[in-house]
Amino acid sequence: MKIVTPAFYKDFKCIAGDCPDSCCQGWEVDADSDSLKYYESLTGGIKNRIDSVLSSDEYGNTVFRLTSNKRCPFLNDDNLCDMHIALGQEHTPYTCRTFPRFINDFGSLREIGLSFSCPVAADMMFGLKDGFAFSQEINSDLPVLNDIDAGLYYRLLTARNDIYNLLDSSSTPLNERLSELLDFCARLQREIGEVPNESEAVTVYEVLDNPERINPQYGEKLENADFSALLLNNVFSQTVAKYLVFRYFLNAVYDRDVLSRAKLAVLGAFLPSWLGNDAWSVHLWSKETEHSDLNMERLWHNLKHAECLSVDSLKEMLKK
Repeated sequence: MKIVTPAFYKDFKCIAGDCPDSCCQGWEVDADSDSLKYYESLTGGIKNRIDSVLSSDEYGNTVFRLTSNKRCPFLNDDNLCDMHIALGQEHTPYTCRTFPRFINDFGSLREIGLSFSCPVAADMMFGLKDGFAFSQEINSDLPVLNDIDAGLYYRLLTARNDIYNLLDSSSTPLNERLSELLDFCARLQREIGEVPNESEAVTVYEVLDNPERINPQYGEKLENADFSALLLNNVFSQTVAKYLVFRYFLNAVYDRDVLSRAKLAVLGAFLPSWLGNDAWSVHLWSKETEHSDLNMERLWHNLKHAECLSVDSLKEMLKK
């Protein structure tokens, strides 16, 4: 299997209790089936403690119920995990073992990235000086079985490489590159699937104003956002756009919606201008948006149907 990661991926190291915005607070963690099976085999105090905080969310998932101040019930006063200490990292839930990594499997290709929702990963991406590059290696793992449309997959893979080259073309202003990206994906969308109806009256503020709040600082950032500011000719905006293309674009193989993913990349490029040209601002957006099923479902809907995120509307913003 071919493994593709960002070039900086192997330099990541969790800072645990020193983290300024712990991944163990603000959101509920799913207890995956393998972990639950292991917890059933336990006895004594740790099992009783685990059983006492298991609950079901609105989607029917088994989760660890947060404390009243929205901390994981195993996060101690030193911001360290009591379950990790008692059982070892290998027996913490899958989400905890893998965060802030995201993993996308496409048969013989596995892509692993780091999310902006982690402050350390966000700082790493903010500090990139040579662009968002990739590393790859081949291991002995067998391909993951799937029912992917091979023709569509290779078409999207080629299209994404074209998008990478377009975003990396520093001889052209970033606003022009992003406008070309929208046109390129609009053409591709017409060729491979239904073009969305972009007619719902929603403002950009409303798009970003998530119904599920995780960190109140995000709300403060949004209240003070200047949507007239567009400082797009900088490396960080390009990095955010490329991160979003890497993370989401190939998943269009499952729903044929490439245009929403192109719009998401452009929206991401705007974030440093609107919320603050720093790693922390994009971290806050990512933690609240990319890790909430409710917020992401709403975002995908708006990317497909909101008039303010239509190709024409985004291209008008890129002209400012």
